[in-house]
Amino acid sequence: MSGHSKFANIKHKKEKNDAAKGKIFTIIGREIAVAVKEGGPDPANNSRLRDIIAKAKSNNMPNDTIERGIKKASGDMGAVNYEYVTYEGYGPSGIAIIVEALTDNKNRTASNVRNAFSKGSGSIGTQGCVSYMFDQKGQIIIDKEEYETDADELMMTALDAGAEDFSDDEDSYEILTDPDDFSAVRQALEDAGIPMASAEITMIPQNYVALTDEDALRQLNRTLDMLDEDDDVQAVYTNLEE
Repeated sequence: MSGHSKFANIKHKKEKNDAAKGKIFTIIGREIAVAVKEGGPDPANNSRLRDIIAKAKSNNMPNDTIERGIKKASGDMGAVNYEYVTYEGYGPSGIAIIVEALTDNKNRTASNVRNAFSKGSGSIGTQGCVSYMFDQKGQIIIDKEEYETDADELMMTALDAGAEDFSDDEDSYEILTDPDDFSAVRQALEDAGIPMASAEITMIPQNYVALTDEDALRQLNRTLDMLDEDDDVQAVYTNLEE
């Protein structure tokens, strides 16, 4: 089975997050608030909340911070009404970009995202203009340094739990699932004591595009850096070949 491993990119993101934990903790805190509001504060009865707690732990979010976030959300259900919004557009040389945000002010977020695109010589398009180039999948990455058990055993555990695909790469294993099966597969791996470097619903490009022009790459990175600094932005996906 094959897949396009993003382990190096995930490690890079984690290194960036280590330098700015306030950003990743804000992202996860908002996700916890929405999950609690929609499904209640008990992880045993709220699979989405369980997945977010696992994401929080993989990003070294302290348990007491997680618990405070759940208690705050459950005790103040009407405080802030966050909404998920998605923007699609193009960077330099037609690089496809999808931005997912969670915001309490859509006008502010739209303005900030539009500004980030324009500063990097890109443009926001209509809904669906680039998302057809991506597949939404559950993606679980396992660091080989953290898990030394037989690959076939890991693959069978994942497939038996409902995974679609398994990839054995140089420094990691990648497991892909249908979004609807992601929570069950992630839970099965957790129950089996398998450490996960990353586990989330993501957008995976069907094809990757190389960008060799240094000026275009600099402009793209300007857009991505501005989006990364925006607290409303939860995730950014591109079809750039790293």
